[in-house]
Amino acid sequence: MNDRYDAGAAEYGADQYELVGYDEYGRPVYRQAPAQQAQQQTYDPSYGQQGYGYDPYATGGHQPPPSYDPYATGQQPPAPAQGSYGSYDPYASGDAPGPHTGGATTAPYDPYGENASSGRQPRVAEQTPYIPQQAGPPAEPEAPADRPEPEYRTEQFSFVEEPNDDSEDVIDWLKFTENRTERREEARRRARSRVVALVVVLALAAVTGVGYLWYAGKLPGLSSADSKTGTATAAGAQKRDVIVVHLHDTKKGGTATALLVDNTTTKRGTTVLLPNSLVVTSDDGTTTTLAKSVEDDGSDGTRDALDSVLGTDIQGTWRLDTPYLQNLVDLVGNIDVDTDTDVPDPDAKKKGEAPLVNKGQDQTLSGKMAVAYATYRAPGEAQNAQLERFGQVMQGVLRKITSDPGAATTTIQTLGQILDPSLTDKDLGTFLAGLSDLAKGGDYKTDLLPVQADGTLSAQASAGIVKDVLGGTAKSPDKDAAVSVSVQNATGVKDNTEKARVVLLNGGFTFLDGGTASATRAASKVTYADAADKENATEVAKTLGLPTSAVTKGKATPNANVTVVLGQDYRPSS
Repeated sequence: MNDRYDAGAAEYGADQYELVGYDEYGRPVYRQAPAQQAQQQTYDPSYGQQGYGYDPYATGGHQPPPSYDPYATGQQPPAPAQGSYGSYDPYASGDAPGPHTGGATTAPYDPYGENASSGRQPRVAEQTPYIPQQAGPPAEPEAPADRPEPEYRTEQFSFVEEPNDDSEDVIDWLKFTENRTERREEARRRARSRVVALVVVLALAAVTGVGYLWYAGKLPGLSSADSKTGTATAAGAQKRDVIVVHLHDTKKGGTATALLVDNTTTKRGTTVLLPNSLVVTSDDGTTTTLAKSVEDDGSDGTRDALDSVLGTDIQGTWRLDTPYLQNLVDLVGNIDVDTDTDVPDPDAKKKGEAPLVNKGQDQTLSGKMAVAYATYRAPGEAQNAQLERFGQVMQGVLRKITSDPGAATTTIQTLGQILDPSLTDKDLGTFLAGLSDLAKGGDYKTDLLPVQADGTLSAQASAGIVKDVLGGTAKSPDKDAAVSVSVQNATGVKDNTEKARVVLLNGGFTFLDGGTASATRAASKVTYADAADKENATEVAKTLGLPTSAVTKGKATPNANVTVVLGQDYRPSS
């Protein structure tokens, strides 16, 4: 580029002005030659006519001196002298003869200051450079309308690589597709986790349901109709809370006994009525009736006797005298009972007065009326009839008493009665509140324990209550407890029962009277149900003088370890 400007200066008066360099904007800087500093130069009009001028586009007009200003600031160097114009080649294409040089070759003009390939180069004298006056930033020139756009070379520009909007879109799309894939994978993992959790929950629910049905004895194949052994095991595994209640009639005398059973496994409650004729074993091993045991042995002795006979586990005894029953009914606000008979007023002075309790359904009974109905027994009527009325009154009380344990305890404390040491006010109140909840929900019933005429339990008649309600089997005796033996007399001789009882008591066994068989039998039979009692059954047979061949495994009486049926081959010892 410098060579081109040097060539132009040589063509248009190199002896007057010399190019010495470029300023910071790339414009040429000249200085005046020493010999021509005061000489005024004129412009040769023939320059434009010859076509050798600055105008590279050959417009034909007069052009200013060939001082190349790429930024078009409007400032031009002084015009060269006439007759000194050289050949002007703006693109440095080579040497060209000028019209005033007589065909002499001159240095080509290189606007970018590049060295010319041929021609004479002027010498530059060491003088002070001339710097044209600068008036601030260069102004943009107004290009002629017919002037073509200038050409630029790539080395004049510097390129900066900037981000493209398309590249940002591509990056965003990649991120979106990647996130969507991850979300789909995460959704699949969550779905698999839910399926696994659901399968585990269903399996646990199935196992729990089957376990509960097995525990409650409700699984098909373990019911009483399918498997008696399965029923006994399932019923025995159930948890029960049992309290015995003795109603004492303080005016007429006599007692009535019932068991209050709360089966916490099946969520059912039951009142089991015990006839006074039930035969139980006293502490000394002798047999007696339930009524006589209550009078003679008291609460503790009777409770143990009932445990032995029924195979129960009674937690406490509630002695309920008739005055306390009357107060209890009044405290709960009367009771509603379906009465089965008219009950006269025991305090009536004249006969023929209106009954105190009328027969009918949903009869509202006060405390006095409830006591009269619970203790009433018509002339010639069996004791079981009066016992069932007592059961109705008890169930009516349970339906009216509060289900709140704290409030029920307060009700019991208000009675002011003295309870058995084994049963506190709080225990009794909590127990009655639980039964009240069952009675109000319809999960409560009253059953009468069937007893034969001689006071013994019938295996067929008592099996349902003893097994299903009270636990299924007799209570297992303690390690040092005597083996209980139930004896049924089928010899045809009534006195043989007493003789067998004495022999067994002397042999260390507990005697249970199994009554008298309806028909005699020739051979005696000794039966045990549990394999652990086989040896005991053999000892019983030897004690009674019976052959060991009479011992067999089979169905025994529910409340005894060994059952003996005495036949005509039995010979009592003297």
